[in-house]
Amino acid sequence: MTWTQLPLGPIQTNAYILKNSKGDALIFDPGGDADTLLQWLQDKQITPLAILLTHAHFDHIGAVDAVRDAYSIPVYLHKNEENWLEDPELNRSTAFLGRTKVTARPAEQILHGEQSLHIGSFSCSVLETPGHSPGSVSFYFENEGIVFSGDALFASSIGRTDLPGGNHQQLLESIHSKLMDLPEETIVACGHGPTTTILREMDSNPFLNAL
Repeated sequence: MTWTQLPLGPIQTNAYILKNSKGDALIFDPGGDADTLLQWLQDKQITPLAILLTHAHFDHIGAVDAVRDAYSIPVYLHKNEENWLEDPELNRSTAFLGRTKVTARPAEQILHGEQSLHIGSFSCSVLETPGHSPGSVSFYFENEGIVFSGDALFASSIGRTDLPGGNHQQLLESIHSKLMDLPEETIVACGHGPTTTILREMDSNPFLNAL
């Protein structure tokens, strides 16, 4: 399998496309610029099977409905944020002056706790990693050696916790107990900025020195 990082939307949130050899794919956090994303998928002859959301802040959901409707595919989201897609207050799009309110229809698939997820030929582990937001999850693909962490962990940083529902200590515990427990060579596909690895963050992330 191969993966591609596409920064999209008003603050260039990383969407990721994980593709198998047949051209089937999963899309993670399509944050905006729907026309750009749809054209890219068409040009690459990729067939999405599902949209997986690490969480439901506005900058991660802006293209959800457009992609969902274009391919008639389901959206997966954690139960703790199942009402956020429809609510601009909860997804925080109303907090940014001058920006259009962002909404999407409810997710078809609600994730209840940690579990193994199987979609077509794709298999992953759903890890609950709250702290940045109450329903934040990370999708770990063991065979591919990659975890899609959303805004939990960044290269040399961690997700912000000053938004409603954020909890700094909870985020540190999520990173320590879920992400840092993954193999050191695991690629961390972050919600913003460059990718990193578990080992690199173990060694040099200043926010994790106390872990």
